[in-house]
Amino acid sequence: MIISFQNTTAEPLKIKAFLVSKGLSHRLISSIKKGGILQINGKKQTTADMIAPAEVLKLRLPKEKSDPNVPFSFQPLSVVFEDDNWLVINKPAGLSSVPGPSNRDDTVVNRVKGHLKTQGSQDLVPHVITRLDRFTSGVMLIAKNRLAASVLSPQIENHTIQKKYRVFVSGQLNEGQGVINQPIAKAADGIHREISADGQQAQTRFRLIHQYAHFAEVEAELLTGRTHQIRVHFASLAQPLLGDELYGGPMNMGIKRQALHAESLTFTDPLTDQEHTFEVVLPKDMESVKNV
Repeated sequence: MIISFQNTTAEPLKIKAFLVSKGLSHRLISSIKKGGILQINGKKQTTADMIAPAEVLKLRLPKEKSDPNVPFSFQPLSVVFEDDNWLVINKPAGLSSVPGPSNRDDTVVNRVKGHLKTQGSQDLVPHVITRLDRFTSGVMLIAKNRLAASVLSPQIENHTIQKKYRVFVSGQLNEGQGVINQPIAKAADGIHREISADGQQAQTRFRLIHQYAHFAEVEAELLTGRTHQIRVHFASLAQPLLGDELYGGPMNMGIKRQALHAESLTFTDPLTDQEHTFEVVLPKDMESVKNV
């Protein structure tokens, strides 16, 4: 894969500093020095050379070889969007995002590896950008190579990737909209998360979509990205998600997993400066709850 970057500044820059300005990590730049290729006007360059204003740097990265500890899975993926650098999927509830002790053979990562191999790609290390809990459904963003993952890092760190969820919370929602601003920490059991003054800052913006007799349909937007954030925040209001057994949600409302669906995602592709928005429909198990 070859990527081109133009120096749009009015000053000549050292190539290493230029690559850093484009979002490449120092680790990735080191990898390029060892096994990649840098060219300007067809001539090989080093990271110590200069790139003049308006010049275009062509970059070839070393391939990412398959990790033998992460098997290929050729089970289906619901692909929403794909290009040379990005893969957007609609993850079903029940499928883990990444391999873990209980499942190393069939997760989103395993399936994306199989998908990439089927395409003939030589980069066989998927980079999950927006990870979802096993029983949360919806849109996920995966970088197909480490360059794409690296240049997106500033958006991840600054929480500028917009993620919106559709949520069913128990009881009556007292406010039509607002922001839950409560710090979250890992509980003593290592599984739960809980509100704690010593925890990490966490903010969830919410908007009431519809109030039903025994639950509310809510749009929730993550302003930060803590583990179980939406689930913990609504549980702290004594309104846990339907089907969320871990946080005390009601299990008699027609759904046996947390009623949480990642419905939309917006990010700017740093390689093209193009903004993308992707939306996926509510899954059948959540849609059916409205009719219970």
